Amino acid sequence: MKVGIVGYGVYIPRYRIKTEEIARVWGADSKNISNALLIHEKTVPAIDEDTATISVECARNAVQHAKINPKDIGAIYVGSESHPYAVKPTSTIVAAAVDAVPELTAADYEFACKAGTAAIQTTMGLVKSKMIRYGLAIGADTSQGKPGDVLEYTASAGGSAYIIGTENLIAEIHDTYSYTTDTPDFWRREGQEFPSHGARFTGQPAYFRHVIKAAKGIMNKNKLKPDDFDYVVFHQPNGKFPLKAAQIIGFEKKQITEGLVTPYIGNTYSGSTLLGLAKILDDANEGEMILAVSYGSGAGSDAFIIEVTKENEKRRNPKPLQRYIDRKEYVDYATYAKFKGKIKGVKLEKP
Repeated sequence: MKVGIVGYGVYIPRYRIKTEEIARVWGADSKNISNALLIHEKTVPAIDEDTATISVECARNAVQHAKINPKDIGAIYVGSESHPYAVKPTSTIVAAAVDAVPELTAADYEFACKAGTAAIQTTMGLVKSKMIRYGLAIGADTSQGKPGDVLEYTASAGGSAYIIGTENLIAEIHDTYSYTTDTPDFWRREGQEFPSHGARFTGQPAYFRHVIKAAKGIMNKNKLKPDDFDYVVFHQPNGKFPLKAAQIIGFEKKQITEGLVTPYIGNTYSGSTLLGLAKILDDANEGEMILAVSYGSGAGSDAFIIEVTKENEKRRNPKPLQRYIDRKEYVDYATYAKFKGKIKGVKLEKP
C-alpha cells in the first residue's frame, strides 16, 4: 500500500527583524554574525500569535490544499517545543478549528526540532495499518532565545502541516528511518524561560552526527546515492549547517538551495525541515526525488525518501511558502522585545 502526502499547508508570521538590528542593540558585528550564521532576518510572532494559532493556520491551509473532508481525519499530532500550555493540548485546539470529529486520536509531541517529523511517522503507521483514513501531522514553534545569546539571531516562528493518507497523493513516502542517541546539546528545564546549549558542541557530535547518520542510513537501506535525488532538505538551525552537511554527504549545492529557507525566516524549530520540504513541493514535478532529514536536540534525526507524483502538478498549493516569505513588515528591537514578552514587569494580554 502506498502512503504519502495528500496535502500540506504553511504559515509564518508577517513581522520580521533583521540580524543587524539585533546586533546593533548588543554592540555586535552584524556582518560577522550574518556570515557566520548565514541568516539575514527572521520571523517575529505578533502578540496574538503562538504555536496554537500557527498550527491552526497551517492546518486549515493543508485541509484546503488536500481537498478532503476534515471529518475523515482520524489523528492529529502537533510537534513543538513551545506549546502554549504545559497542561492542555494544542492538538485539540487544531481539531476544533478544522472542524474534525471527536472520534479521533490527538496528542502533542515534543522532541526539540524533530517533533513534527515524528508526528508524520506516527500518522504513516496509522494510515498504513488502515486504522485511520487520514492523519494530520504538524510541526510549529515560536522558539525562544535569551537576549544577547547567539540563539536570538536565529530563533523564529512558523509551522507546516501535512495530511498523510493513501489516496490522491501529491508525493509518496517510500521509506523512513531514524537515528537517535542521548546527546545533551540543547535543553530547557520545566519552568525555565530560555533554553541552554552546548555552543560548539551542538555541531559535530550533535547536529552533523545525527543528520549524516540518518541520511546515509536511509540511502544505504534503499541502495540510493546522492545523485539519485533532485532535492535534499535538512533541519536548518542556521544557513551554514545544512550546506556543510550536504557537502559532507556528497550532495551538490543546487540540490539543497531550493529548500533552504532559514536565511530569510530564521530557525522555526519543529517547523524548519517541514517548511523547507514545503518550499520544494511548491514547485516540484512528477518523478522528482526528495531526501528530507530532520534533527532534534537531545538528540535524533528522522529521514524520509519522497517521490513527487503527477498529482502535485495538477493540484499546486494555492498558498505557497514564498507568498508568506514575501509578505513582511520589519520591526525594531523594542517592538520585537514587546511581542516576545522579553520586557519584564509588563504583562501583555492577548486580545
